[in-house]
Amino acid sequence: MDFKLSEEQELVRSNMREFALKYVEPIAAELDETARYPKEVIEKLAEGGWMGMPFPVEYGGQGTDYLTYAIAVEELSRSCAATGFTMSVHTSLALMPINNFGTDEQKKKYLTPLAKGEHIGAFALTEPGAGTDVGAATTTAVLDGDEYVLNGTKTFCSNGPVADTFVTFAWTDKSAGGSKGMSSFIVPKGTPGLTIGSHFQKMGIRASQTSEVIFKNCRIPKANLLGKEGDGMKIAMNCFDHGRIGIAAQSIGILQAALDESISYSKQRVQFGKPISKNQAVQWWMVDMATDLNACRFLTYHAAWLKDQGQRFTKEASMAKLFCAEAAMKHTVKAVQIHGGYGYVKGVKVERLMRDAKITEIYEGSSEAQRMVIAGNILR
Repeated sequence: MDFKLSEEQELVRSNMREFALKYVEPIAAELDETARYPKEVIEKLAEGGWMGMPFPVEYGGQGTDYLTYAIAVEELSRSCAATGFTMSVHTSLALMPINNFGTDEQKKKYLTPLAKGEHIGAFALTEPGAGTDVGAATTTAVLDGDEYVLNGTKTFCSNGPVADTFVTFAWTDKSAGGSKGMSSFIVPKGTPGLTIGSHFQKMGIRASQTSEVIFKNCRIPKANLLGKEGDGMKIAMNCFDHGRIGIAAQSIGILQAALDESISYSKQRVQFGKPISKNQAVQWWMVDMATDLNACRFLTYHAAWLKDQGQRFTKEASMAKLFCAEAAMKHTVKAVQIHGGYGYVKGVKVERLMRDAKITEIYEGSSEAQRMVIAGNILR
């Protein structure tokens, strides 16, 4: 098996690294401190064609493979995990379902401005009483003539406060049993009955904007049904397969940054007459970081490669997300330990990395949910 990346993929890595160092790294601490949406960075990403990388050129994308996209998310997250996540949600969860299940008309109307980065996308599935248990959702969509009427509340909607287009999920036939009665819809910003609720102040990825989304007698055209009635759960699971590769890539970026900071600090910090990098305990912590980092890349790149080959990748995406998220959390804690008291100080990058890492074990399916998915696949 050839593990070598193509020249184009290496160029994308180099270009995104250059972009992140120039536009993102200098303001990342300020974005975290103020929880400010990096509008100017997102606009520059759009100008560079980064916001629609894996989508067809005819719909405003760049036509890259998914592995190339994952590399870009990784490098962006290395400087700011919140910005990397904003791009990942937009691409994997909002654009991907329209690309995979939308009609040609829906793609022209919604996918094109999203892929160009002219619009921002959000994914509205989670509800106050329905997280991992998607079937416990209560939002409904009732067909009334040529319109669906949506009622319900979504929560933890990433990109919610800044989104122009919401891919949302609601019951069209709760009596159908299981997940068969859930459907998916495209809801544009400004639709009467759609309002943004409470904004959440989070422990990490603070520049990523998260809110409630409320539908109250929200009327959308029948033409905004995504796929067929009853396809909602299938569409959501397909989104998660793609999104978990994005979160794995984000976790890799966080872990790479933790290793970068640990190496740099350990060479500078002198205790008992020598740099702490000379201490075997510190060396072994960084060896474990580097080893897990390689394993993370292999798992994630393999899952993305399977997607690009048109093969099933559900299990592999969950394995990548599970391993990368837990590795990022474990090793950012060690990075703080290497920095000692300074690592516990606001404004020091490893402190931010540790807070950012925690959410990767929770969103787009918790680590426990990933184990359920993987178990279901290996025991089938």
